[in-house]
Amino acid sequence: MNPWLAATAVLLAGGLAPALILGSRGSSVHRLIGLELAGAVTTVAMLLLSQAVEQSSYLIAPLVLALMSFAGTLVYTRLLGPPS
Repeated sequence: MNPWLAATAVLLAGGLAPALILGSRGSSVHRLIGLELAGAVTTVAMLLLSQAVEQSSYLIAPLVLALMSFAGTLVYTRLLGPPS
């Protein structure tokens, strides 16, 4: 196990659990914060995994995930807004 995989495991254990807890309960604002945190943690974890296996071609997936996470947040906040 190299240090990159260890960092990925620590990040997933320490970052994804709070994101799932926030995303599954509480008000809609807390769920939005959980969604954002999960997207950020997953993106960084995928970057660390691509560094761990030394494959630069694996950097495409975190880039797409970062863009889709942002778009998903925009859709979610649009649904949270007051009806027009």
